[in-house]
Amino acid sequence: MRMFNVNPIGKITVDQDEILIIVESKYKQALKELTGFSHVNVIWWFDDFDNVEARSIVEVEAPYKKAPQKMGIFATRSPIRPNPVALSVVQIINVDEDRGIIRIPYIDANHGSPVIDLKPYTPSLDRVESPGVPDWCRHWPKSIEQSSDFDWESEFNF
Repeated sequence: MRMFNVNPIGKITVDQDEILIIVESKYKQALKELTGFSHVNVIWWFDDFDNVEARSIVEVEAPYKKAPQKMGIFATRSPIRPNPVALSVVQIINVDEDRGIIRIPYIDANHGSPVIDLKPYTPSLDRVESPGVPDWCRHWPKSIEQSSDFDWESEFNF
């Protein structure tokens, strides 16, 4: 099987005051014209779960309260997966091209998580008007905006 090299383009920094995507200096020019977008797809590495054991798990007990008893890992958003790649759509508060910094309000990554790539969120390519979902998660919010007020903690079994 063919192997791939993935090199981080930056990292997530999280502190009490703000959450930032810090882009390595050699990629700062790649931020040019990102400012006009309200959201960005952040592709990042779940580095806390990058180990042989986590990469070998393909089925899990129901991580969600209303989910089926057993689920394949590809039916979950778990960080435990064969390749611990994460995708988060985040709002852009501000882009500082000169410093290579994107300020965002929230991301479900830990401080120091490597960022693999950034892609602008464009509704023509990223939005599905009427996505189909299983019955057990049909009551979940229909958008990121609605998710901020949703009681996510009551949905998980961990």
